[in-house]
Amino acid sequence: MADRTFLSWPFFADHHRALADELEAWASAELAGIDHSDTDAACRSLVAALGDGGWTRHSGAATGERLDVRTLCLIRETLARHDGLADFAFAMQGLGTGAISLFGTPAQQQEWLPLTRAGKAISAFARTEPQSGSDVANSTMTAVRDGEDYVLNGEKTWISNGGIADVYTLFARTGEAPGARGLSAFVLPAGLPGFEVAERLETIAPHPLATLRFTDCRIPASAMLGAPGQGFKIAMSVLDVFRSTVAAAALGFARRALDEALARVTVRQVQGSPLFDLQMVQGHIADMALDVDAAALLTYRTAWTKDSGAARVTREAALAKLFSTDQAQAVIDRAVQLHGGDGVRRGQKVEELYRDIRALRIYEGASDVQRVVIARQALAAFEAG
Repeated sequence: MADRTFLSWPFFADHHRALADELEAWASAELAGIDHSDTDAACRSLVAALGDGGWTRHSGAATGERLDVRTLCLIRETLARHDGLADFAFAMQGLGTGAISLFGTPAQQQEWLPLTRAGKAISAFARTEPQSGSDVANSTMTAVRDGEDYVLNGEKTWISNGGIADVYTLFARTGEAPGARGLSAFVLPAGLPGFEVAERLETIAPHPLATLRFTDCRIPASAMLGAPGQGFKIAMSVLDVFRSTVAAAALGFARRALDEALARVTVRQVQGSPLFDLQMVQGHIADMALDVDAAALLTYRTAWTKDSGAARVTREAALAKLFSTDQAQAVIDRAVQLHGGDGVRRGQKVEELYRDIRALRIYEGASDVQRVVIARQALAAFEAG
């Protein structure tokens, strides 16, 4: 049983603790033995199940409400601990419509949020391009105004839920200014003429991923989110919220790995004694427990800070994501080592976790990009002080 004493920390209100208890019971009953063999079908099924359970309603804020980042983090941590694909399915409902929740017009919100929050429509966040990953400002996809429409041309790649999403938040260059100031955001449905799935991408932890191609794809000007040229601001605001939830997912993976390691070393016998009796093994377990608690503190500090009214949590989110994802990788690696040969055997939970964690150190800002963000924030604070 994963440690839950962190729920007594002052970062949480009683409704967060009640939600965590309810979700734990739901996940224990509904997520055991999920079939991942058909990734697309599994994701569709998981989104529907999360909707039926009432969990996707937290993925976006209703009109007039604010996103509760602590709730998002608690849900991602719990789902990741039970099933990595369930966490992915929930996370993309939030990331895919985060810009609509934060910047959408009432009409855009009313069209899409009731569907995505009920698990009846699948969402995606189309930002990355073949030549621009973490460097959002390097986007070359264009959206050219033509009367009452915009015409899209270009490619997006590594798009989660690409090919199965019903609605996409997309970023393209509208040219109001060079670099970051010339990007705008749009919301568009799947299936438009000129919008095609160019390639499906396979990864070590199966997720629905795709390269999308837009060729003279026409969308109405009313599909724009915010104002022209605000795309970079919108993308960064969304990532500011959801980057801390990536840390929470990594924390969930790490907690599960620690539990699996404890279960292994307390029953595995070496020369007539449990593996846990070896001091070296106790050292590994201690390091794992330390990393888990430190990651939890950084993650929920960030969420609490945002929920407390901070306009931006760029530094806090970068610290949480960098530490939580990198240390979760180390925790899981130790769990694999403590399982011996079974640790790399297909079908073992720690082997699944080993594949699940790796992408989190890359997406929504790779680890080295987070180091740059943290260093620049530290310098700015020093110069201002």
